[in-house]
Amino acid sequence: MEGSLICLHLVVMSLGGSATKEDGDLIAKLFGSVGKMWRADEKLFDAITGLSYMASFPSYIYLAIEALADGGVAAGLPRELALGLASQTVLGAASMVTKTGEHPGKLKDDVASPGGITIAGIHELEKGGFRGTLMNAVIAAAKRSRELSQS
Repeated sequence: MEGSLICLHLVVMSLGGSATKEDGDLIAKLFGSVGKMWRADEKLFDAITGLSYMASFPSYIYLAIEALADGGVAAGLPRELALGLASQTVLGAASMVTKTGEHPGKLKDDVASPGGITIAGIHELEKGGFRGTLMNAVIAAAKRSRELSQS
């Protein structure tokens, strides 16, 4: 795959005051043909940017993949194997959420056996403030988007 990037496109659109429903349908059809399409009120765009901006959010996941791979190395895996396992597992988890339509919390609960391996790892993540940290990153990015759009 030398010289190519993998892009899974997403588009969120808001129609201006002079746009018609037909305009919106045409735009949705065009952009929907190359990725996932949502419609949202324009006032939500700073929050949308904080969550899914094409540089910010992937960077959060890159950090998570790197940290997972580092954990694998710390547990004794060779770096290449750890990185491959971490990145493929993240891809699989994301695919599971999008393909099943299930809430991520339910998917997590489905695999976290009482007293098992998964719940032990989740417990460590929760002790470290994992969810709160990710939430704070999105909020900080949304705030910065708002600041930049006002300057």
